[in-house]
Amino acid sequence: MGYEMDRRTLVKISAATGASLALGGKIALGQEASPDASESPIYSTAAGPGEGEITVTHAQGETTLSLNPETVISYDITSVDTLQVLGVDIAGLPEIAGTQDVIDTEGKEIIGSLFEPDYEKVNEMSPDLIIVAGRSAEVYPDLSKLAPTIDLSFQADDFVAGLEANSRVLGAIFEKEDQVETELEAIKTRVADIQEMASGISSGLVVMTSGGSVTALAPGNARAGRGALIYQTMGIKPPLEDLETATHGEPISFEFLLEHDPEWLFVIDRDAATGTEDAQAAEQVLDNDIMHQTTAWQEGNIVYLNPFDWYIIAGAGLASMNRMLDELETAFSK
Repeated sequence: MGYEMDRRTLVKISAATGASLALGGKIALGQEASPDASESPIYSTAAGPGEGEITVTHAQGETTLSLNPETVISYDITSVDTLQVLGVDIAGLPEIAGTQDVIDTEGKEIIGSLFEPDYEKVNEMSPDLIIVAGRSAEVYPDLSKLAPTIDLSFQADDFVAGLEANSRVLGAIFEKEDQVETELEAIKTRVADIQEMASGISSGLVVMTSGGSVTALAPGNARAGRGALIYQTMGIKPPLEDLETATHGEPISFEFLLEHDPEWLFVIDRDAATGTEDAQAAEQVLDNDIMHQTTAWQEGNIVYLNPFDWYIIAGAGLASMNRMLDELETAFSK
């Protein structure tokens, strides 16, 4: 596998990617460039053609790389979250707000942003593996010219299955299969317990606040992957059947929340996730006379979710999944 790149080629890659982004190729933070969410997870591994090699089937094809790659960089924070649990060192990360002390950034190289890699830095580091997913998936073709690259965009059709597929791929690459299975078994036990706790909930709604407005996330919506753990895995239903049609994907009013009156409200503060300065906190946005009349407010059933885990991380890693389950367990056990 040859990945040497001269400076002229790097300039061409950077320019081409920059032009694509200028023409609208950049994905807005919060949207996911991922495989069709209606498909089941397709990621798998097999023995590579050479000794000590592994072939990974991922969202954009197949990639062969060495087992236990030494220099690893990742534009996918979900993978970083899992690799930290597995004790795998990451050499480079994108610059990103809101790590909230859960991602170890000490001594890591900054390799650009989620959307615009620093190709010269990447080439200089000579990585043995590059991981992309979701927001960074569009730059896979260019990064794959520099080093073995895999796209682990999180599959949203089955939240837990997506976590399992991604974790098992990473476990196989770093020969941590037994550790991965132990972690997954513990998570599945926790999920079953919390599903039982949530079984009596009549309705719930996942909403996101930003700029003082509130948007409802509907099951099946591309952005509702953030609510999949609640809607899909926990089986909590929104208070109206066709939420997507009812809201037209637009911000909803407080009157809308009072009219449909979900028993539970799960809130993601997007401004907090992205580090927006001088933004109104979600708690302030929802603290008004109309909201005070809702069932969720009166019964203390408004859950303010960790914005890093529920917004920045697309899907879930082994550590973030446990943190998300902690939040739901605490809420449902009160």
